[in-house]
Amino acid sequence: MIGLQFACEIEGRMNGHAKNMHFKESMKSIATLLSFLLLMAVHSTRMVGASRNQPCRKTLQRTFKLAKVVQSEASELFIIYKASQGEGSEFLCQAPVNNIPDPNISGLEASERISSIYTHLQSFIPHLKRVYEQQTDLQLPTSPLLPKLLGVSANSRNLALSINDFYHRAFPNLPLPEPAGGPTTLPPPLNVFQQKVYGCMVLKTYKEFTSNVSKEFKSFRGKVCRRRMKTNALF
Repeated sequence: MIGLQFACEIEGRMNGHAKNMHFKESMKSIATLLSFLLLMAVHSTRMVGASRNQPCRKTLQRTFKLAKVVQSEASELFIIYKASQGEGSEFLCQAPVNNIPDPNISGLEASERISSIYTHLQSFIPHLKRVYEQQTDLQLPTSPLLPKLLGVSANSRNLALSINDFYHRAFPNLPLPEPAGGPTTLPPPLNVFQQKVYGCMVLKTYKEFTSNVSKEFKSFRGKVCRRRMKTNALF
C-alpha cells in the first residue's frame, strides 16, 4: 500500500510538472505571437504614413523649384527694369513708397510662415500687374521689360497656386487664411517720375521677398512633410 501511494504521488507530481511546462510554453507562444502582431501593426502604420506623406514631399519639391525660378526671374527683372528707365535710374529706389508689401516672412510655426508667404505673395501680384500697366505706357512695344514683367507675374500666380496645394497637403486640418484687410491697396494716378519710383521699389522689394521665400522652402524640405509622417505614425 505504501509503495502504491508513493507511486501515485510521483505520478501526480510529474503530471503537474508537465502541465506547468505546457502552460509556460503556451504563454511563450502567445507572447511571441503578440510581439509579431505588434511589429506588423507598427510596420503597417509606418507604410500608410509614408504613402500619405509622398504627395506632400512631391508638392513641396515642386513648390521649392518654382520658388527658385521666381527668385531668379525677379532678380533679372529688377536689373532689366533699372536699365530701361534711362538716366538717374540708380536713384529711383531711394525714394519711400507707401503700401508696398513687406518682404519679411512672419510666424513661428511652419504653417504660420507658409501662410505668411502665401498672403504676401497674393498682395504682391496686383502691384506687379500695376507696374506692367504703367510700363506699357512708358516703354516701346519691343522693350524686353514688358514680356519679362508678364512672365514673372504668371509664374508668381503659379507659385501661389502651388503653395496653396502644398499647404493643404501638409496641414489638411488648418485653413489657409486669405490676405486680411480686403483688396490690395494700389497707388493713385502718378506722374512719370513717380511711376518709375513706384515700379523700382515694387520690384526691389519683390526681389528681396522671393529670396526669403526660397530660403524658407529650402528649410521646409527636412521638416514639414517628415513631421506630418511622424504624426501619421502615432495614429
